[in-house]
Amino acid sequence: MKNERKLISTGSPFEQKMGYSRAVVQGDWCFISGVTGYDYHSMEMPVNVVAQAQNCFATIRNVLTEAGFDMADIVRVQYTVVDAALVDELSPILEQMLGEIRPAATMIIAGLIKPEMLIEIEVTAFVG
Repeated sequence: MKNERKLISTGSPFEQKMGYSRAVVQGDWCFISGVTGYDYHSMEMPVNVVAQAQNCFATIRNVLTEAGFDMADIVRVQYTVVDAALVDELSPILEQMLGEIRPAATMIIAGLIKPEMLIEIEVTAFVG
C-alpha cells in the first residue's frame, strides 16, 4: 500500500486542462505542484501578494491533510515570485508558515502564466 501512487485534485479547471495533479503521493513522499493564490472555491485571485501567499498555504495545508501529511512534513519549498520588490512583503508570511519547519528552499524571480498571479509555491513533504 505504501508504494501505491495516489493522485490528488483540488478541482481546479487548470489541472485537467494542463494535464497535472495538484499532488502526487508515492510512498512516504508527497509532491505538491506549484500553487498560485487562487481561492479554488470561488476561483477568485486577491490583488496583493500576501493574500495570495495565504491562499497558497491554505491550499497546500488542505492537500497535505488529504494526503495524510502535515505542514511539519515539508522538506522542500520553491517559491516563484514575479518581482523581487515583493519579497519584503512576503517574508512575514513565509516566516509564519515555515519558520519553525525550515525546509530547504529556493526562490525564483520570474513571470507566471497569468498577469494576476504574483506568487506560486511548490512543496515536497516526507514522512519516513
